[in-house]
Amino acid sequence: MGHDCPVCGKKNESASNQVVHLRTHTGEKPFECTVCNKKFSQRSQLKPHLRIHTGEKLFECMVCSKRFSEGGDLRKHLRTHLGDKPFQCTICNKKFIQGGHLRAHLRTHTGDKPLECAVCNKKFIQSGDLRKHLRTHTGDKPFECTVCNKKFSQGGSLRTHLRTHTGDKPFECTVCNKKFSQGGSLRTHLRTHTGDKPFECTVCIKKFTRSDSLRVHLRIHTGDKRFECAVCSKRFRQNSHLKKHLRTHTQGHDLNIQSANRR
Repeated sequence: MGHDCPVCGKKNESASNQVVHLRTHTGEKPFECTVCNKKFSQRSQLKPHLRIHTGEKLFECMVCSKRFSEGGDLRKHLRTHLGDKPFQCTICNKKFIQGGHLRAHLRTHTGDKPLECAVCNKKFIQSGDLRKHLRTHTGDKPFECTVCNKKFSQGGSLRTHLRTHTGDKPFECTVCNKKFSQGGSLRTHLRTHTGDKPFECTVCIKKFTRSDSLRVHLRIHTGDKRFECAVCSKRFRQNSHLKKHLRTHTQGHDLNIQSANRR
């Protein structure tokens, strides 16, 4: 004989199931982790949680042998091999392996940014973006190049850097087939074909294809001449202008180029 829940009317097969079900209404969580004090409504939820602390990983992927502490994590992982993406966005139809990924994606449509930096109060859509941002405050650089030991705060920056060692240039211009190691360099290059100049001087409205070209141009208006001649102290807005000027002094001899580097 079933037991009807007095709150929602759900039928439970036994009295014990009824007790467990009622906790979804009362919020009661009688099972507490003795390590981190996290609480659970069911004993069956506490047992896999404890493996986080013990490091025990009972569930192994039959494809790549990666191990997991919980069966649910293994099931999610298997979708990466099967290509299964059961969670679909109802707005743009993009599909995801995990429900959490879909929930985070939905914020790109709603504009919701629930994650806030405790240092500068900047807000983010995804927890991963917040973690990356926090490194700008902590200075943490967990990604290290195995070739030259240079460290980076983001994995993407390390992957880009590694191309300086491998010579890999995966980004190819569809117009002239020139290749680039970074996507940003390709986007900048494409403007030479499209004529697009998105960087505009707020003083004289002159436009540029590159942000650094705009920065150099702005020195005309600010009077900034950061490159100084080591011989006569004459100053220049651009390093190339200083190099050209140095030829009037060197007559074939090298001189050190000094820069005031006033930023």
